[in-house]
Amino acid sequence: MSALALVDSWPVETAAVGVVAADGVLARRGPADRVLPWASVTKLLTAGAVLVAVEEGIVELDEPAGPPDATVRHLLAHASGLPLEDGPPIARPGDRRIYSNPGFEALAALVAERAEMPFAEYLAGAVLEPVGLRATGLEGSPAWGASGPLEDLLGLGRELLAPRFVALETLAEAVEVAFPGLVGVLPGYGRQDPNDWGLGFELRDGKSPHWTGTRNSPRTFGHFGRAGTFLWVDPDAGLACACLTDRQFGDWAIEAWPALSDAVLEEFTSG
Repeated sequence: MSALALVDSWPVETAAVGVVAADGVLARRGPADRVLPWASVTKLLTAGAVLVAVEEGIVELDEPAGPPDATVRHLLAHASGLPLEDGPPIARPGDRRIYSNPGFEALAALVAERAEMPFAEYLAGAVLEPVGLRATGLEGSPAWGASGPLEDLLGLGRELLAPRFVALETLAEAVEVAFPGLVGVLPGYGRQDPNDWGLGFELRDGKSPHWTGTRNSPRTFGHFGRAGTFLWVDPDAGLACACLTDRQFGDWAIEAWPALSDAVLEEFTSG
């Protein structure tokens, strides 16, 4: 049985899942062209746009941004001290890993100001169009407001395995731990010590529990979203796995996603 057949037993009405390598799609199941919310997987797009802005010289990773003493790097790495939702800082920059939607909204506002265009327009030109995500758009917060089909999310996975929209060195820095050793809460999974994060990319490292599988390498990076969505990229396996559903993240996903990830890695890395 194909690993992706596991989704047939999920308690969701719609599930679109797929697996890619850098050179193409290996398998998919479900409606690949149906547009669904990406929720916080949007942060991968926003982080990508910020990295392009850094390469273009529009912003710098270590320039001031966000709360006092915070930088673009702090905002990308959820280390600025800003809270999950709107409000004043609840920690000093660099002290804790506090997952923050306002941090990504501040990043988008900075890029939009420097580029002198709406962030959604900059995102389209910097990421969506170069990567070929033709059916994906941002209609809301740059922290969670993108929607698109599985086909596009798989395309993003392929791109992150072999990047062209940014230099390989830029992505390599983005998927290394930023501000190592910070303790924090991984939403839905509790306190992690350390709660490692890159520049917009959540890192598996040694986290437990985690939404990826036990077979995923520590170098796996990606994001999951409240809308029942995820994208992970495992550079050691040379694979990316994407999932869109129409049911919000919950206990069902905590159980189902790691099992799917392990089955995918067993099937597509054996032999």
